[in-house]
Amino acid sequence: MNEIEGFILAGGASSRMGEDKSLLRLGGLTFVEIIAGALRPVAARVRLVSSRPDAEAHGLPVVADVFEGRGAIGGLHAALAVCGASWALVVSCDLPFVTTELLARLASLRGDGADAVAPLQNDGREQPLCALYAAAACRTTAEELIRAGELRPRELLRRVRTRWVAFDELSELAGSSLFFRNVNTPDDYEQARHEAQGKRQKAKGKRQEAKI
Repeated sequence: MNEIEGFILAGGASSRMGEDKSLLRLGGLTFVEIIAGALRPVAARVRLVSSRPDAEAHGLPVVADVFEGRGAIGGLHAALAVCGASWALVVSCDLPFVTTELLARLASLRGDGADAVAPLQNDGREQPLCALYAAAACRTTAEELIRAGELRPRELLRRVRTRWVAFDELSELAGSSLFFRNVNTPDDYEQARHEAQGKRQKAKGKRQEAKI
């Protein structure tokens, strides 16, 4: 655990949502609180990456972007720049269905020679914003990409030695169908609330059955 620090990216403009996504709630908790709870058993410390003036309201130490206005890769670089551990576990705040089990599985797949560990979604798309990055190996590459005007986080994973994690390696974990459900729009949020309510009802049913 001391080899990993956790970072939640929460500096986006949330233009499609129309309000700060990091403050949205499921089951009474903000997205940031949910993700921080998933990170804590895996990471030695958890910090928030954001340049918003009200970021400290989340109650986490805040890391500001070094290169402002560069989107997610700017947040990734900021995390890597301050990470004191060997690995940075980075999760975007619009992924409220990540779990400790998912993050622990990804962490367990770090191997000799890998500079990053990143999952492939069920649709085959690469997911750079729920991934582990070797701080020393990736921070220089991230800065080089930013200075070159390449702002796609996936390009960072393609430039370093990435251990890609097929969805089949994650699919047996509870909640896997929702792990990479991005919440970017009001419709996404409404669907997420519906999904979260269904999960709570299912968990409540199991608890009641266990008492019988």
